[in-house]
Amino acid sequence: MMINNYVQSLHILNLMNVNQTMFQRHLLHIASGRRILGPADDPSGYAIGRRMDIRIRSLDAASANAQRGISMLKTAEGAVNSTVDILRTLKEKVLSAANGTASDADRRIVQKELNEFVDQIDDNALVNYNGRYLMDGSQTRQMQSTTEAFTNRSLNAKTTAATALTNLSRRDGDALNITSSDQVTVSFVKQGQTYTTSFIAGTNTLQDIFSKANHLSPGNVFNSSLSSGPSIGIDANGQTIYTPDGTSAITVKAAGAGKDAAVSGFSISVSDNTGKVKKSANAVLDAFSETIQAADKKNDSALILQTGASANQNISVAFGDMRAQSLGLKGTNGKILNVSNQASANAALSVLDNALAKALDEETSIGAAQNRLTYTVKNLTTESENLTAAMSTILDADMAREITELMKYNVLNQAAQMMLAQSNQNIGWFLSLLR
Repeated sequence: MMINNYVQSLHILNLMNVNQTMFQRHLLHIASGRRILGPADDPSGYAIGRRMDIRIRSLDAASANAQRGISMLKTAEGAVNSTVDILRTLKEKVLSAANGTASDADRRIVQKELNEFVDQIDDNALVNYNGRYLMDGSQTRQMQSTTEAFTNRSLNAKTTAATALTNLSRRDGDALNITSSDQVTVSFVKQGQTYTTSFIAGTNTLQDIFSKANHLSPGNVFNSSLSSGPSIGIDANGQTIYTPDGTSAITVKAAGAGKDAAVSGFSISVSDNTGKVKKSANAVLDAFSETIQAADKKNDSALILQTGASANQNISVAFGDMRAQSLGLKGTNGKILNVSNQASANAALSVLDNALAKALDEETSIGAAQNRLTYTVKNLTTESENLTAAMSTILDADMAREITELMKYNVLNQAAQMMLAQSNQNIGWFLSLLR
């Protein structure tokens, strides 16, 4: 008989402690909703779950970054959209100024409107997002200096710089029917200044059109050596630009590289000796479109949007220069496009067409970037959702099972308490031996 160490009571007490510990553990699981509360519960499961949690938080942060990027792009889009609306209105005004029924007083009024609209275009370019200017040319990709190029794909593929004006023909081979007695008028705009010259077709060649235009300004405006072939030139990214269909086309370039040497626009008009305009010929000769934009050498300053949970998972977003000078509406000296007379107004139409083409191209680029970021957000959200479901199967508690286990250990704990009390009562039998 041993009363100092009663093993049966100690064994019951140990069982009761185990039951109480398990009861408290399942109670915490139910209260927290988690199966794994710490590394001790399941070391490997805890490590996997924590890594998933970090990944999910990173994906949510990347999704927020992409959504902020969409907001920034919408801000830029609004500015460019306003510029497109202004250019559209300006073309309507300049078309009325180019009409012979408009008086010089009417054109002066249009000039005043044009001056104000050009100033507003510069204001639009200074649109700001979180302290960063977007459309002023400060957020561009790395580019090299380029020479502006205009390509005509309406002239016959066999046309060269030395082709006589009287021998010019359309792409399909039909002659333009320019005669030696026809008058050719060339108008172009550079640095806000309009230049116009006229001459008799005679034996002049296509190259002579631009050579004579060069005589109008202090320095050469066009490179009088026209090129023909599928290759057009080198763009700002260092890539060789070709005609879309790979066929030969005539190309005229600015005399120098960079924006300062750029030509805002030019037009070629042919009329017979009675003054009647040859519209069919003009439609072909005026089909020179800007295929390489003038650009100055710049370092990469594009915005980097971190749209992934890991390093280097980002999207580069760049914006074009939407200032009036870059669009050809104003010179570096501040001189604004002139429409004060009919000839200048007519020349301004090609400038506005080129400006509209640049603005619309920028607007579509912004829209494409918005669409990409929208899909990026969708992808990040889906990945976060799937990872959350996977993490839930590892870390979250099965509530039905946990409640069942809680009730089990609660019953066992109460039974152990009763058995401990009974055991303690049983050891009192030795007292009868002392009576």
